[in-house]
Amino acid sequence: MKSSAIAVSGLRKAYGDKAVLDGIDFEVAAGTVFSLLGPNGAGKTTTVNVLATLLRADAGTVLVAGHDVATATRQVRAAIGVTGQFAAVDDLLTGRENLRLMADLKRVPSGDRVVTGLLERFDLVESADRTVSAYSGGMRRKLDLAMTLVGRPRIIFLDEPTTGLDPRSRRTMWGIVRELVAEGTTVFLTTQYLEEADQLADRIAVLDQGRLVAQGTPDELKRRIPGTHVRLRFADLDELDTAARILTGATRDDQELILRVPSDGESRSLRALLDRLDEHMINAQEFSVHTPDLDDVFLALTGRTSAEVIAQ
Repeated sequence: MKSSAIAVSGLRKAYGDKAVLDGIDFEVAAGTVFSLLGPNGAGKTTTVNVLATLLRADAGTVLVAGHDVATATRQVRAAIGVTGQFAAVDDLLTGRENLRLMADLKRVPSGDRVVTGLLERFDLVESADRTVSAYSGGMRRKLDLAMTLVGRPRIIFLDEPTTGLDPRSRRTMWGIVRELVAEGTTVFLTTQYLEEADQLADRIAVLDQGRLVAQGTPDELKRRIPGTHVRLRFADLDELDTAARILTGATRDDQELILRVPSDGESRSLRALLDRLDEHMINAQEFSVHTPDLDDVFLALTGRTSAEVIAQ
């Protein structure tokens, strides 16, 4: 069991009479990726700001790296790095100068060596001495994350780090996140891209209207949503007809010769289904299990799809 990098209990934050966070609880294990999902306005950025000591909570207890964010702000800030929704880089400086400035501010020993290492790691060596105003969106985001890593923080908050990036740049960022976690860094990720959370997160929490409506691994959340089914493809219509008669509750596609059978996806259920086909000497040419994806989970829990959220 990994130790806790972040522990949140009863966290509340309101603006006037509007509760943005209404008593949320969660823990993040050290050396893992924890993803917070939710529609726009659900309270994701507010949560990050409280955990990163940028905003004071109204109630609750928040421990980051073992320190209370309210009473040990200095210790928390020494242990974390934050990359916000928009790249916090200086357009008038070069990439190297941005990193050097951050190293100076954090009083990092051997700053030049650290800067050179980060430029190499993020594939920014060739553009290191160009002003950031000439950088692409993907390069700016990589530089922003590189600046966050100056000082080697134990916990990193990534607040929608790949918004607006093309698919190639997004996957590059995913690779960097995986490398960080492999080295023992804890990553707290908020994102509107459900594929991103599915690819990266060890655990996911879904926030809606200030409350956590679900927590678990990606697979655990998917299993909570009905819709798992076995997909069978047959050689001809006669076999499809026979299979449809014996497998009650199935839906069929005559054109594709496919039968979809509701199932919980567990081995015992699958074995029973195949045994029934064998009893009637029916052979399925293709057999696969399909489960709901995170978009189905998001829709079921919040009443909205991820596409609707991103389109706003």
